[in-house]
Amino acid sequence: MATAPPSISLLLLLLSAAVFLTLPATISSIGVNYGTLGNLPPPTQVANFLKTQTSIDSVKIFNVNPDIIRAFAGTGISVVVTVPNGDIPALANGVQARRWVSANIQPFHPQTKIKYISVGNEILLSGDDNMIKNLLPAMKNLNAALVRAGVKDVKVTTAHSLNIIAYELNGAPSSGRFRPGWDKGVLAPILAYHRQTKSPFMVNPYPYFGFDPKNVNFAIFRSPYKAVRDPLTGKVYTNMYDTLMDSTYSAMKALGYGDVDIVVGETGWPSACDAPWCSLENAAWFNLNIIKRAQGQGTPLMPNRRFETYIFGLFNEEGKPGPTAERNWGLFRSDFSPVYDVGLLRNKQGGGGGVRPAPALPTPSTAGGKWCVAKSEATDAQLQGNIDWVCSQGGIDCKPIQTGGSCFNPSSVRSQASFVMNAYFQRNGRTDGSCNFSGTGVIVGNNPSNDACKY
Repeated sequence: MATAPPSISLLLLLLSAAVFLTLPATISSIGVNYGTLGNLPPPTQVANFLKTQTSIDSVKIFNVNPDIIRAFAGTGISVVVTVPNGDIPALANGVQARRWVSANIQPFHPQTKIKYISVGNEILLSGDDNMIKNLLPAMKNLNAALVRAGVKDVKVTTAHSLNIIAYELNGAPSSGRFRPGWDKGVLAPILAYHRQTKSPFMVNPYPYFGFDPKNVNFAIFRSPYKAVRDPLTGKVYTNMYDTLMDSTYSAMKALGYGDVDIVVGETGWPSACDAPWCSLENAAWFNLNIIKRAQGQGTPLMPNRRFETYIFGLFNEEGKPGPTAERNWGLFRSDFSPVYDVGLLRNKQGGGGGVRPAPALPTPSTAGGKWCVAKSEATDAQLQGNIDWVCSQGGIDCKPIQTGGSCFNPSSVRSQASFVMNAYFQRNGRTDGSCNFSGTGVIVGNNPSNDACKY
């Protein structure tokens, strides 16, 4: 069962120890996924920031945007490009594959260090039989086109969601197997291709999707946790990430391909969501441990093995649809200031030029860490109604959200509604029902206060 986070002083001590004592002076094999759904800086600024201000040595993009690929020319930062899913059937034709390489790789390489071509993203998860059928032919044709063009240092792979594993939450990692129907029919031929071409098997292990809410600490590498013991090997697992990786390795080994390299295409933890387990502390702690594993810590079944790793993601992407978490996976904000610090910055001030340093992690509540805020999908009209109702009840001080008040800025209905909804919630015993507001409120575990506005 998860417990309240440690005190801020203890947390900062632990984070500092993790960064400065267990990580090498120069972090290697750490990449980021560079998504672009939001009001983000131009690619040339992004490339310069990563080169001059961070120890990040590779990026993965979800397309073949020529402006992004060109921006990384001469930086020494390697780039993983992605074939759009819809292009896969056409690339099962060798002529089309050669044209694709001619248009999307040869104009930029080797000035830009293109390292991998990921053919689509999580194709098996799509359930599209036509794309699944043409996935391996497209990979083979692109590889052949690269060879024909004399490009010898770009490998072709594809990124897999871990729904390819028939995984049980408390199952034995050593008994991990690929799902029937995909194992010998789809994944065994793909793994044979990887062995032949010396290219990696790319997977996206996300403990965030599918963890046990009663054992959150197991998902984020934090004590105390309920460990998992593999009854077949006797190995004890202290975190969910290692179980996912070892389940993948066991499935590969069961098909005879345990020697194929594994690359972590995506993993991460959001710093905010509509649930208490998303916070700056939890996101920082998760990614610190991911970085340690990327340096060669390995897993119980793969000790001291180094996994090339791409954290998701580089920026908080304000333009992403869906729940709050979707917009809060980033290590950095759009002005290059860090959302939190995991030791990847070369200086403590981020991108320079006056950008904000990483904020101090919020002080955990001494009263259980529960606040009520507006749901992301609530409309302004609904939230204004909440403000009007709460402020008409009496007993709630609404002066802070009035003009000149400490919580007036940002002057948005959403932020002001969150303040008064939380005031009502706290005054009424912090019960679940006192944060309902006709379905527009949600209880969170991270304190939404800022320097001026105290919740």
